[in-house]
Amino acid sequence: MAKLIRLEPIAQETSVETNGNLLSVLISQDLDVLKECGGRGMCATCHVYVKAGMDALSQVNRREQRTLEVITSCKPNSRLACQARVLGDGVVVELPPGMYINSIQDIEALIGRRAEQHLLHPLTGQVLVEQGKLITRSMMKQIENTTSFNLRSFFSNSSDV
Repeated sequence: MAKLIRLEPIAQETSVETNGNLLSVLISQDLDVLKECGGRGMCATCHVYVKAGMDALSQVNRREQRTLEVITSCKPNSRLACQARVLGDGVVVELPPGMYINSIQDIEALIGRRAEQHLLHPLTGQVLVEQGKLITRSMMKQIENTTSFNLRSFFSNSSDV
């Protein structure tokens, strides 16, 4: 039996089959979700906030808990959409503001422009560039020095926990 889900702040309602995960809801609504780890609960790219109906979702498992612990924008109502299975009605999901990036090169292509939205680190959710800030070469050097990541090698080298 299908369960009704509400997505905020876009004010969309949609349904998902019982025991379906929230990630399938986001993808069915054509929302930009990177799902870098392939739904294994190891990255932050499907991080959402549950505004209501937390008790209508599956419990947080160990892998999800570990991943949530490294997300800098994590709150008590945070979940990974790939791990949260819908068991009941009344779930309201808030999408985090910003866009996850695949690599530093994604930001380099924007040098000289202002960020249209927060640009977020895909593993930690850390804001790399704030919305409205001008992206400069010196900012890129600072980001590269403090944040080094290569997602493809990270996920190819990581094993299931």
